[in-house]
Amino acid sequence: MNTRTLRWFQLVGDGVTLTEVSLLEGVSQPGISRALARLEEQVGVPLLHKSGRALRLTAAGAAFKRHVDDMLHRLDDALAAAAQAVDPETGTVQLAFQRSLATWLVPRLVSSFRAKHPGVTFTLLQVQDDVVATILATGEADLVVSAARPLGTRAHRQRLMDEPLRLAVAADHPLNERTHICLSELAEESFLMLRSSSLLRQQSEQLCRAAGFEPSIGFEGDDLPSLRGFVAAGLGVAILPSSGQGFADAESGPVRYIEIDDALATREIGLAWPADRTLLASAELFRQHVIDLANDGELPEAAFALQVQRGRHPGGQRPAGTPTAPARSRRGARQ
Repeated sequence: MNTRTLRWFQLVGDGVTLTEVSLLEGVSQPGISRALARLEEQVGVPLLHKSGRALRLTAAGAAFKRHVDDMLHRLDDALAAAAQAVDPETGTVQLAFQRSLATWLVPRLVSSFRAKHPGVTFTLLQVQDDVVATILATGEADLVVSAARPLGTRAHRQRLMDEPLRLAVAADHPLNERTHICLSELAEESFLMLRSSSLLRQQSEQLCRAAGFEPSIGFEGDDLPSLRGFVAAGLGVAILPSSGQGFADAESGPVRYIEIDDALATREIGLAWPADRTLLASAELFRQHVIDLANDGELPEAAFALQVQRGRHPGGQRPAGTPTAPARSRRGARQ
């Protein structure tokens, strides 16, 4: 039983004559008749009977055809989906990312790509740091944007940008007027941090230890909005990413962001993809788009914030009108 014979049966069942089927398919009438006879033998019951010079469905044939119609429709959809998947302009990109990148970086990457390739769709997955290490290996994502690195050698990774880390304090904190600070000044502060599995937590602890003290942790949270809320309530200070927070809120909101005088107070954001399988055309197109944005300096404001922090802005001064402070699932994310 093959799909070609089933399509001939479908045509005959729809009232197309053997002569017409022969002309449409480029097969002799006897060849089509023999194929339909073999189909009846395989099914085990008569499916067609002669009515004058035409073939008509038997009761069993009508029942069988309903399922053949459904099966062939599904098969055609599957074939179309497979063709669409390899078409760079109509495929689907499975993109995973850390939640802390969801409000500022990932939307820019996707929207700028969709402006050029509107037929491409995205499956977006927010993931935890520990999932980032394995999600490419499981095939659940084509690409991952994150500060965490995939485990092992089965993934390629391209650095996109360095995002500064800031000290977040409440609006009424004694340090709220500071623009720069050394972490060594914070040995007596109570820190608010993410869970121990978070890469940001591990980096924050390393920065404090390098400054000569073990941080006193007053609260552990599951996400950055929770930490910001507790910082705003005056329950401690936190080391947080600078971007995606909104320039206005950074200036006048309940949380103040202070630059940390430590060259290591940044996190490297990168794009990773599997090394052991070839990306589908649409995913490869998006991968190259993201890398081109990074190479051309067209990623969002974190890159500029880092240049300002290190005094490297082209021309030695900030462009006119630029704010002085940086912009603020499937699985629950912790970054």
